[in-house]
Amino acid sequence: MTGRLAAIVIDALEPRVVADFWCRALGWQVVEEDEDGISIGAADGSWPTIDVFAVPERKAVKNRLHLDLRAEGTTTGEELDRLLALGARPVDVGQGSEVSWVVLGDPEGNEFCLLSRTVEEMRG
Repeated sequence: MTGRLAAIVIDALEPRVVADFWCRALGWQVVEEDEDGISIGAADGSWPTIDVFAVPERKAVKNRLHLDLRAEGTTTGEELDRLLALGARPVDVGQGSEVSWVVLGDPEGNEFCLLSRTVEEMRG
């Protein structure tokens, strides 16, 4: 027997803002919500979900775990523009200027990367 990745958890001062960002970024929807948090996931019900829970403290240091995204059905540049328009912002975690990915932060600064190769290029 093995474990299966069920959920990725993000702590947030404002769970609704963070959940809404990730729903728009990933094309997902809210699948469950209660006083403790908000779960978002793919429309087909596949795993994992992202669970966003309220915490009292603001994020202060670089995440030790982050998500990597790839553009799908568009160029990486167009996807970067879309994510920035949704509220992402560039983040410097010491990656330098010679890397092939872009480090971004969600509305509360949780880092994630937009990788240079699209889904289609990976399949190609």
